[in-house]
Amino acid sequence: MNPEKMVETMEREALKRCAPVYKLKNRLSDPFKILVGAILSTRTRDEETLKALERLFSEIKDPKDLAKMDVKSIEELIKNVGFYRVKARKLKELAEVIVKEYNSKIPENFRELLNLPGVGRKVANVFLTEMGYDTIAVDTHVHRIANRLGIVKAKSVEETEEELKKIFPRSLWRRVNRAFVGFGQTVCKPQKPLCSECPLSELCKKVGVDAKTSMHSSAESLQRG
Repeated sequence: MNPEKMVETMEREALKRCAPVYKLKNRLSDPFKILVGAILSTRTRDEETLKALERLFSEIKDPKDLAKMDVKSIEELIKNVGFYRVKARKLKELAEVIVKEYNSKIPENFRELLNLPGVGRKVANVFLTEMGYDTIAVDTHVHRIANRLGIVKAKSVEETEEELKKIFPRSLWRRVNRAFVGFGQTVCKPQKPLCSECPLSELCKKVGVDAKTSMHSSAESLQRG
C-alpha cells in the first residue's frame, strides 16, 4: 500500500468511527487556543482535553487574560487533564512570556516554540501543523502504530518522526498525525487492537501484538456483529 493510500484509509476509518481527535480539531481556530489545546492534550484523552479547553476559554480570550489568572484558578478549570497542576503553572508562564516577549503573538518558528514554557517537540509540531506548516507531530499513538505496523523500527518518538518523514511525501506530513491518532483511538487501540476489523491487517506486521490479543479482539468483534 502506498503512503497516500495508507493515510486515506486511516482517515476514513477514524472519521467513520467518530475519532475524538477530529472533534477536537473542529473546535480549534485561534492560534493561542491551538497551542493551549496541544499542551493540555499531552497524556490526556482528546475528550477530556476538549472539556478543559472549553472551560478555560469560557473565562479567557487571549494570553493577557490567562497571564492575569492565578495558578489555582487555572488548576480548577483544567483539573480533569493529566498533570493538571504542572500544566496550570506552565500555562500561566507561557501566557506571561507571550505577552511580554511576543506582544501576544504566538511565534511560528520551531526553535522559538521550544523555548516557550510547556512546549516540547510534539506540541510545537502539532501547533505548526495546524498553522499550515509541513511537519509530522509524533506522539505515543503515532510512535506505537508506526512501529506496530512495521513501517518503522524506532525506539524513540524522535526516531519515528525522522523515519516517517522519509516514508511519507512532504505533501502528506500535515495529515499523518491526525490520521494515525484517529486510527489509534478507534481501530489500532493500545491494549485490544481490532485486528479483524482493520483494513491494514494484511500489511501489518503486528509488532508487539501477541496472538491471544489479536484472537480475543477478533472474537469480541464477531460477538458485536
